[in-house]
Amino acid sequence: MAIETRTLTAQVPVELAKEVDALSELLERPRQWIIKKALVQFLAREAETRRLIQEGLEDVTAGRLLSMEQARAWANSLGTDNELPVQKA
Repeated sequence: MAIETRTLTAQVPVELAKEVDALSELLERPRQWIIKKALVQFLAREAETRRLIQEGLEDVTAGRLLSMEQARAWANSLGTDNELPVQKA
């Protein structure tokens, strides 16, 4: 089954276009493959960022918070012989 596609057009700086062209030659892949792969990765990263922000906002709303002192104590313990476990609010 063929996937329906749509062409998108974007203006990019000449240097960025040259980088895409160079990578295209190096990888022996078409420019559209590189751009599609980059766009998919960017969108996935942005979706994960939004998910994590929403999760954090929900924690705040539910009162699941740590004090700055608790967070600092945990961070300062990292790499020591007495690392503190991750605290749950």
